[in-house]
Amino acid sequence: MSYEFLVVEKNDQTLEIKINRPEVYNALNINAKMEIIRAIREGNKDDEVRSIILTAEGKAFCSGQDLNDRSVHGEKVDLGHTLETEWNPLINAIKNSKKLIIGAINGVAAGAGLSVAMACDFIVANKGIKFVSGFSQLGLAPDAGSSFTFIKGLGYQRTLEFFLFNQPLFSEDLEKAGMLNKVSDNSLETAREMALKINRMAPLSLELIKKNLQNAQEMTFNEVMAMETATQRFLGASNDYQEGLKAFFDKRKPEFTGT
Repeated sequence: MSYEFLVVEKNDQTLEIKINRPEVYNALNINAKMEIIRAIREGNKDDEVRSIILTAEGKAFCSGQDLNDRSVHGEKVDLGHTLETEWNPLINAIKNSKKLIIGAINGVAAGAGLSVAMACDFIVANKGIKFVSGFSQLGLAPDAGSSFTFIKGLGYQRTLEFFLFNQPLFSEDLEKAGMLNKVSDNSLETAREMALKINRMAPLSLELIKKNLQNAQEMTFNEVMAMETATQRFLGASNDYQEGLKAFFDKRKPEFTGT
């Protein structure tokens, strides 16, 4: 399948999606957003794919909205429509992916590009990468889920300061706050190493651990225990659980099939 604004390659059992608009610091127009959604969905349909890496070409990861896109400039433009039909579906494609998505943040993430980076299941960033808001400079407010993500990670006061005054946070700041997994000399290589580990794990287990942890953020303790019980009942009846048990007693590595 061909893409205009992405480079998409399968590396063993990992699908690598690279945003390829370096001339505009990987700002996304409507077609680029739709291509990322399509690539993620294709990866989820491919039984050979066990993990997905999202990264970019050039000096930036994603600088947010392409302001040259006709959908976001002009008089009385409906930016809510742009969110409902473009950005929110993109973020939800990442959040709802059954295959874990590793964000390899190679360069600056700004505006809604923050939301794309922070939506990934694992986040690995190069040293000294800037994470910049920029919304208030345009007379706008944070969007595409970034208000939720940063409040959860930084608390109200630090998040308000970040979004109002537009001073960048760096990779090291977000790692210290627990908002990304690792700062690396080479985020893509580190993401590939992480993907190799993921690819050896049981697919159904990975999918449900991701789903349960996302849900647990908004549930009561008793609701979480009920969810865990239902999940364990389902996984306990899977072939992969039987394979995991056999491998444990045979003292070998399991070969999971996702069934």
